[in-house]
Amino acid sequence: MVHLKTFKMLSIERFKEDTFISYPLIDGIIINQENSHRTWILEMYVDHKYAEDFLPLIDTDEVIEVRAVISYPDNEPAGFCVLVQGIKYFENKVSILMKGTLKTHRRQYAEQLLDKLVEEGLTGDELLARFRSDMMTRPHLQP
Repeated sequence: MVHLKTFKMLSIERFKEDTFISYPLIDGIIINQENSHRTWILEMYVDHKYAEDFLPLIDTDEVIEVRAVISYPDNEPAGFCVLVQGIKYFENKVSILMKGTLKTHRRQYAEQLLDKLVEEGLTGDELLARFRSDMMTRPHLQP
């Protein structure tokens, strides 16, 4: 018996050149295949203009980092390392299919961010203000 868990994808961003690029979703789904390889499938439906960002990655071994908010808008984004598997064009949207694994960061984003800000020497009100700001914008953190 095959067990799959499906989730609604609410937003997705791709990490490229030290920043995250957001792709406005028409729709999206994430499937946990729950297999021994711990494989996840991500399918996003976006405007045709975004396909060009992913076309060069088809049939390559180039792993890209993406993060997606799943199920509820307040959920912390989940990070994935994926390969682009295919692109299919429809009349008013394009499907971009990716397959990969969930990043295994066990520490929560807030803890990582706080560590980074303390390492930068921030304290007191300055630390609190920057922490609040960065929790909203979610800059990429190096592992």
